[in-house]
Parts: sequence; C-alpha cells; structure tokens
Amino acid sequence: MDGKDFISRMGALLSLLGGALFTAFLLGAVTLYFYSFPGQLSQVDHGNTPSEGTTASTKENVEVAQIEGGIHQPTGFIVDQGYKVVIANCTGCHSSQLVIQNRASREGWKNMITWMQATQNLWDLGDQEEQILNYLAKHYAPVDQGRRKPLANIEWYELK
Repeated sequence: MDGKDFISRMGALLSLLGGALFTAFLLGAVTLYFYSFPGQLSQVDHGNTPSEGTTASTKENVEVAQIEGGIHQPTGFIVDQGYKVVIANCTGCHSSQLVIQNRASREGWKNMITWMQATQNLWDLGDQEEQILNYLAKHYAPVDQGRRKPLANIEWYELK
C-alpha cells in the first residue's frame, strides 16, 4: 500500500466516522428533545377521540385540573371558546407566552398569521383561522391604559 492509497483510505474512514458521529448527534438531540418535553405531541387536542388508554371522563378531569381562575395553567391562555384550537395551532411552533405578551386588533392578528404563513412555514389554518382570530381579538386586543390605573377613592388633604 503506497502513501496515496493510505491517505485515500484514511479519508474514506474519516468520512464514514464523521457521518456516524453526525447521525449519533442527531439521534441524541431528538431523544433529548422528547425526554425534555414528554408527551408534547400527544397533548395537542384536535377535538378527536381521547387518546388510547384514557376515557373521555378521565381526559375531562385532567383538563379541568389544569384550569385555575379561568386560565389554562400549562399555557396561560384564557379559557374560552377557541382556546384549544389556538393551543393546537400556535404552541407547536412557539411558546404560548409569545402570543400572550402581544396585543393586536383582529386585523393585526390576521396580518401576523399571514406573515407567519409567508415567512415561517405556517400551514393553511382553513376553517380554524376564524376561531383563532375570534379568540385572539377578544382576549388579546390592544388595551387603552397608561402606566397605571387612575387613583380612585383618595382622601386628599392640603399640605400646610
């Protein structure tokens, strides 16, 4: 075996090892993701039948336990008609906190959805878009207020 043949074989071996290391890294990253967020995919409720091994009443009990003071505790969303559709379509790509911290009119929310579809690979929401817009426009609309609410019921006095 001459020097060129040796270098060629070493290059092929290193290429093979690099591919194996990349594959191991990729599998490790995917495994870490699913261990970090257990059941992430199964938590999305598309309105279908309960998942295998659960009953409808068990699923409802678990969901009710996650709601306190009208707030869905895992996401922070206000519980109202359409919140499950928002969870299913929005939290797959980003945190619910990103939605909650924003305020927009119905038109503003529609513009954000259109932007995400054009630039962020958001899928066509179909009939669910109307439900999402209704929910967001109702609960996360702009709020007209200053830094704090005006003082009320204050007993004023004069400094002497």
